[in-house]
This record gives sequence, structure tokens and C-alpha cells, in this order.
Amino acid sequence: MQDTVYGNPRSVGESERHWAALAHLAALLLAFMTSWAAGLAGVLAAGVVYLIKRNDSAFAAAHAREAVNFNLSMFLYACAACAIGVVLVGATVFTLGIGAIVTAPAGLVLVALAAGIAVMWLVCSALAAIKAWNGEAYRYPLTLRLLR
Repeated sequence: MQDTVYGNPRSVGESERHWAALAHLAALLLAFMTSWAAGLAGVLAAGVVYLIKRNDSAFAAAHAREAVNFNLSMFLYACAACAIGVVLVGATVFTLGIGAIVTAPAGLVLVALAAGIAVMWLVCSALAAIKAWNGEAYRYPLTLRLLR
């Protein structure tokens, strides 16, 4: 899909494409190195690229901004999953184990959702890096656009 903001993908310079891809790959690498749940490192990596290129390259800045928003969204979703997990464990303990009838299936659904978030994060980050490398625009799904 071609984005009209960037026009022809060949019109985007090679350096701009490299910086844009770096924003996605650096976020992915740092998030892996610090664990998926501590995804703030991914936000930091993409944020550094954004700060460096925001005045030089609209293409690289747009990709970096998108990577910041996506990694921050994934971090917030992970925090929400952890909070729900704490509530489920608390409900089980509070009911002296009787609540496990309800919380155990809910916990399994929560684990499946966390795994789905992790897979989506990995696949979308790889797709975004490929699109950036090819000089194309990319919008992550399920992203809170906090940085505009």
C-alpha cells in the first residue's frame, strides 16, 4: 500500500530508509534484550532515532514516531495484563482457593492474550522494518497514537 504523504518509494533517500528501519529494529532489539515486559527500552531506542531525525527527515521521523507509539502501546498492554493477573491471583487467594474455578480459566485466557500480544509485537515490528527499508509507510495495528 502506497502512502500519498511519501509519494514514490524510490523518492525516499537511502539514508532515510536506513534510519527508519533502524528505529524499528533498534526498538525490537532493545526490547528483546531487556525482556518483552520491560518494553520501555524499545520506546527509548525508537525515541532516540526520532529525536535525531525529526528535523532532517520526515520519513524517518514518521517511522520512529510510529515505533515509539507501538512499543509504548505494547508496554501499556503488558502492564494491563500484569494488573489483571494480580487481580486474578488476589481473587483466588481472597476466596481461599474456591475462586480458582473462575480465575483459572480466566488466567489461561490471559496467558493466551499475552502470547498473542508478543507474537503481534514481533511480527509487526519485523514488517515495519521491512516496509521502512523499502521506503514505504507503515501503520502498526492496535496502536495508541500518543506521540504525534
